[in-house]
Amino acid sequence: MIKVLLADDEDLVRSGLRMILSSVGDIEVVAECDDGHLVADLARQHRPHVVLLDIRMRTSDGLVALRRLRTLPDPPRVCILTTFDVDEYVSEALRLGAAGFLLKDTEPEQLVKAVRDLARGGAVLDPGVAARVLAAVADGERMAEPARRLLASLSEREREVLVLIGQGMSNAEIGGTLHLSEATVKGYVSSVLGKIGAVNRVQAALVAYRGGLIA
Repeated sequence: MIKVLLADDEDLVRSGLRMILSSVGDIEVVAECDDGHLVADLARQHRPHVVLLDIRMRTSDGLVALRRLRTLPDPPRVCILTTFDVDEYVSEALRLGAAGFLLKDTEPEQLVKAVRDLARGGAVLDPGVAARVLAAVADGERMAEPARRLLASLSEREREVLVLIGQGMSNAEIGGTLHLSEATVKGYVSSVLGKIGAVNRVQAALVAYRGGLIA
């Protein structure tokens, strides 16, 4: 059973997420709150596998929650809930280890798949928000040259894999596109992350955007 914690200060959003996730047999919403200050304590108490976290809440933002979650011995995977009006919060969320970004109006099937992927250790980036998220935190030209140096260390195949990571594809989808086994893709993904110093797929995609590999 995949245990999920919901943190959003909009009751309607939380109830919608709860209804969607509770409709499948392998996911359980174990706790929810409307304040970033409460997230770490609830995570410590309920030990969720995944936290769906609103990046901006009235009482305390999601960055507070992310910082506190990082101090836990076995922190859960965190996916940021956002809208199209992404801003400077996103860059900090990435630095703090957010494993994904989803739109609040994500289709139910995509939401369930994202939670399952996160619980397995993956990262998710909604195609509908990917370009906006990554562009919002690209930090301009001053970050381009360091990113290009990192990308130069990749083989041609690794660059192809990174492009598809930036498009939000799973390992299985990348394998289908490049005619590779999922195990082979997993190896390439691990190699890419190691070479460019990214802790997850979202940060890897950010390097690709900064370095001009993805337009």
